Amino acid sequence: MSERLFGTDGIRGVANEYPMTSEMALRLGRAAGRVFRRDQSTHSILIGKDTRQSCYMFEYALTAGLCSMGVNVLLVGPLPTPGVSYIMRSLRTDAAIMISASHNAFQYNGIKFFGPDGFKLADQVEDEIEQLARNDSLTNGGAERIGTARRIDDAVGRYIEFAKSSFPRGMRLDGLRIVLDCANGAGYKVGPYTLSELGADIIPIAAQPNGQNINLNRGSVHPEEMRATVIRERADLGIAFDGDGDRVVMADNDGRLLDGNALLTVLAQDLLERDRLPHKTVATTIMANGGLERALAPWDGQIVWTKVGDRYVVEAMRAQGLSLGGESSGHIVLLEHNTTGDALITALQVLAVMVRRNQPLSVLAGAYQALPEAHTTVPLNGRPSPSKESLDTVRESAEASLNGAGRVVIRPSGTEPIVRVMVQHDSQRTADEMAAQLAGEIAALSGDH
Repeated sequence: MSERLFGTDGIRGVANEYPMTSEMALRLGRAAGRVFRRDQSTHSILIGKDTRQSCYMFEYALTAGLCSMGVNVLLVGPLPTPGVSYIMRSLRTDAAIMISASHNAFQYNGIKFFGPDGFKLADQVEDEIEQLARNDSLTNGGAERIGTARRIDDAVGRYIEFAKSSFPRGMRLDGLRIVLDCANGAGYKVGPYTLSELGADIIPIAAQPNGQNINLNRGSVHPEEMRATVIRERADLGIAFDGDGDRVVMADNDGRLLDGNALLTVLAQDLLERDRLPHKTVATTIMANGGLERALAPWDGQIVWTKVGDRYVVEAMRAQGLSLGGESSGHIVLLEHNTTGDALITALQVLAVMVRRNQPLSVLAGAYQALPEAHTTVPLNGRPSPSKESLDTVRESAEASLNGAGRVVIRPSGTEPIVRVMVQHDSQRTADEMAAQLAGEIAALSGDH
């Protein structure tokens, strides 16, 4: 059986190489058209993209496939992933497709789907689309059932107004100097326009995409230039998006980098102090830093730990009625405002905390102190991964030896033949030593002596 196309965040790979080919995009368009066009009524699907050169190819192939199945296509052009999720709900389309490889280099691209509620598709729906895409006998609707395609020219403006509506009424950003790194990606227009319209003085970098410079030494994965610019320009803070605008990291006025753990701390503490955080709980993945849990403890804040992947964070939030969650990478989800990670809205909420409390970001984020971490991997060398039960036994024993002073995560990789190990502890030396010890124990379990 062929390897599953869909990963934890859609389909992704090098453009023009399987599975990211125009032929597969055409098949996926036809398959999605069949899945979402269940009856004879009119159906529509919205397509957005980031700034990669290959997006044109996939946009047209998906459009052709969808139209051949009688689905009308709405094209919004370059727009952040959360903007696509919002616009599709505003226009009440049956689904949406985002063409992007997020934080990866321009050579990569990806295709991810959103259902009519604006959330990412369930596994079973992805499986149905994949099965139909592989089916050579899938038939179209004939000459009488061909869809149309048209562009939504004001999508950028719509999303800007939506983002601004999340900022507290009557509040402005006058007097704040902000370095904004757009990663030469999908947020290169909406970011500067939104913050400028709210009164901030913007120093933009990486806001001139050319199809091949997306994420190139810029953005949330490469925030070095953003931090340096904050210090050089004596700015109040810096903001860095990723290529599709669903992740954000920030820097305070001292140039200290603030990842997703630090941003969750700022947002959660503000909500806890105002009694606005449901169940006093934040959802995050098992890879988050334990410093987040410690930072929230004085306010009786709690953590719900999930599997790795933003979709699992969102699932836990929806199941438990939570409003705030995210990942260390800066993928922050605020369900009060949007259905997926939203870099721009996250940044606006952090800025609102600064204005509301009249404090610099360095003070607000000071409560978060990251625990030292050690990471290592154990190659399986062709052997099967040890059972979940045996890995859990190793982890539980290690955590017991730490007496609550650290965290241990052991998990088989979903994409590589390795087992990943992470240890967090107040002492870097202890974390390093335990990670090496655990790697040896796991290697022995897998039969690699």
